[in-house]
Amino acid sequence: MIVGQLSRDTFRALLAGSGLRVKAGPFNLSIRTRLPYLADQLHRMYAHYALMDEAEIAEFHVQVISKRSIRRPFARLIQFEVDGRSPFPPVPAEQALATLEWGINLAIAMRINHLLLFHSAAVERNGHVLLLPAWPGSGKTTLCTALIHRGYRLFSDEFGLMDPQSGNFFPLPRLMPLKNQSIKVIRDYLPEAVLGPEIPGTLKGTVAHVRPPQESIERSDESAKARWIVFPKWSANASLQLEPLPQSEAFLLLASNAFNYEVLGETAFDAVTSLVRNCECRKLVYSGFDSALAALDELTDD
Repeated sequence: MIVGQLSRDTFRALLAGSGLRVKAGPFNLSIRTRLPYLADQLHRMYAHYALMDEAEIAEFHVQVISKRSIRRPFARLIQFEVDGRSPFPPVPAEQALATLEWGINLAIAMRINHLLLFHSAAVERNGHVLLLPAWPGSGKTTLCTALIHRGYRLFSDEFGLMDPQSGNFFPLPRLMPLKNQSIKVIRDYLPEAVLGPEIPGTLKGTVAHVRPPQESIERSDESAKARWIVFPKWSANASLQLEPLPQSEAFLLLASNAFNYEVLGETAFDAVTSLVRNCECRKLVYSGFDSALAALDELTDD
């Protein structure tokens, strides 16, 4: 059963009571909130996600609650909690969805160490994963959004989840936060994309989330090995460049872009070494989607 098959009343009752128990790739989440506007947003944006079986255990228990402030007694504030702890200070109530999504990402980044976690978008085409590692501001989420609406399957816009022993990558298709100017860019380029509300005033500016395509969510148990590693960078008015990247440079960039490389130590070193040796490594500079998508299509058709 999927979230979209629940009535709005049943959905709200689960969130307010024992928790909405949903599958998120290889992880299970239990989400609780009594905030009706957040419940309405989640009902729409989580519509294609599968509910957990009763016997399954949730790795992450999160909730978003109302919060009062002595200094700001009339402010409508909320707080995110994971297992009863609050990693963030209270924020305005209209930022509830963004705070929930960032909070879940933080919990994954901090707690998962049986997998190597790259800070990278990851998509699949022709049976293999294309990794798109990048620093914040490089446009990876925007490019990832374009790719998954043009024939690629979403693994994640935030995490490359790699089993260091087998080399398999696992899908984690969750909501993808577009920021500031990227929101209008995607609305204009991909009118078919399902976007959540625009949330102003966050630490990252205005944010709107993209709902992953239904097929990507339904196939979230299908892992794959990586074949291409492309480091993207959007640059205004730049001519397209898709150039080879030395393996030594790709290794350093990947290792420094992994959340838990130091925690896994030698295991991570061996895994990244093997990954780089078995992938084509490129750097991409682009300013327009059409040329970038054409170049990546050619690369992944090879």
